[in-house]
Amino acid sequence: MRMQWVDLVVVALYFAATLTVGLWVSRRNRSTERYYLGGRNFPGWAVGISFIGATISSVTFVAYPADSFKTAWVRLLPNLAFPVVALVAMVLFVPFFRRGTVNSAYQYLKLRFGAPVSVYAAAVYLAAQLVRMATITYLLAVLLSNLSGLPVGWCIVVAAGLTGLYTTKGGFEAVIWTEVLQTVVLLCGAVGCVVVVLMAVPGGLPEVWGQAWDAGKISFRDLGASGVLEPLRGGFSMSEKTAWMLVLAGASQYIAGQLDQDTVQRWCAAKSAREARKSMVVLGLGALPIWALFMFLGTCLWVYFQARPDEVSTAILSGKRKAEDILPHFILTALPAGMGGLVVSAALSAAMSSLGTCISAAGMVWVNDIYRPYLRRDRTDGHYLVVGKVTSVFLTLLMMGGAWMFHRMDAKTLMDASIIVTALFGGGISGAFLFGMFTRMGDHRAVMAGIVATMAFTGYAVLVQLKVLPRAFDPYYTAILGNLVMLVSCTAAAFLFSRRERDLTNLTIWDQSKEELQ
Repeated sequence: MRMQWVDLVVVALYFAATLTVGLWVSRRNRSTERYYLGGRNFPGWAVGISFIGATISSVTFVAYPADSFKTAWVRLLPNLAFPVVALVAMVLFVPFFRRGTVNSAYQYLKLRFGAPVSVYAAAVYLAAQLVRMATITYLLAVLLSNLSGLPVGWCIVVAAGLTGLYTTKGGFEAVIWTEVLQTVVLLCGAVGCVVVVLMAVPGGLPEVWGQAWDAGKISFRDLGASGVLEPLRGGFSMSEKTAWMLVLAGASQYIAGQLDQDTVQRWCAAKSAREARKSMVVLGLGALPIWALFMFLGTCLWVYFQARPDEVSTAILSGKRKAEDILPHFILTALPAGMGGLVVSAALSAAMSSLGTCISAAGMVWVNDIYRPYLRRDRTDGHYLVVGKVTSVFLTLLMMGGAWMFHRMDAKTLMDASIIVTALFGGGISGAFLFGMFTRMGDHRAVMAGIVATMAFTGYAVLVQLKVLPRAFDPYYTAILGNLVMLVSCTAAAFLFSRRERDLTNLTIWDQSKEELQ
């Protein structure tokens, strides 16, 4: 079963609106400052909404309802830490990166620890972004293909090509304003699905809530070995999932997310430090309710299909089909004409906002952190602007090529490999930021020692995951332990290597200047 022609028209209109916004702002791009930071003139509410659009990815749109449909709300537990992380970012990280002349995450690492650490971190970031972009593009193309009937290859070209077009032409300003549009569409799609279910179930919201509550679906429970929902333990353990450990894992993940180029670029693009802090208020207050909305959508789908069981829903609940199939199945079988197109556009919004962010941030890292300082110095700003646009085109082509490889090869194996590669090379970067910001110790030698130790630890974690070595901890906590290894290793190495005296003004939280925040 495929989408009706009305739905395809709605999707086409969404593509047209997104492309129009991107091309409209492109006429103002006359410098790299404008191209990568939008002239540093964005209001905080717009930056905050764009944060939400980039955070709520296509994986969220499909995976969260799938998880709560099959189990309960346990996947929401790591997200409970997010408002606290946003508060920490607003109080500590935003003022830190807005003070002085830093305009990229890896420029800070260069100032604090020197070129070797900065180049390594930038290269790792670029590799991780390429894997992420290819993964998102592939998943988006599969969804589009299943719903529209078009070949996966053409869906890759359409989705990635349009995203690359408006990002290349419009730069970061196009990314921000299209993300605002995409976030609105995303919310409309999710709310529309919930409303359809509430109207279809006799008794509406009270009935849906009551059935789900009685069945334990609105709770932090997980499926046990017997296939029954069981409460998570509340203590601390490294060998099994507990409620508190999941919250800590979420905190570790989201702190790392505040220290990469995607985030720092947005903070630097806000018109003032106050507006940058305001963006974190919008993100902190908005993200968790939206995640909860997607969880509730999955709960609504469970109640809906309890009254209307069919082959697909029954197979999912019995484990014979993937839970991620439930939302596309609902779109095709239950939504009225036109509404399905809106929901598909919402899924596209979630993916395209993430892809646009990846292209812009990766392009800025390549031009400002690698190409300009090490490959072609002292060229005109116009030269770097052209290189930036060419880089965006090249990244888009690599994104398409990677997605096509996912399509031609074993998808599951590639997904596992992408997770392993990203963890192996990126595990210590956020720890390096924290070591640099919160201590006055060490130089590049200490951080490089920490990176080697963290890579060795993550390699051990991969071998455990592949069952080559015995398991000592739950793989969910690899990021937490990896950051601890990084921080401990950097500290130990800093005592071994005598630190060379240097000016640390604005490079640690203890050495902030008294100048006004920019």
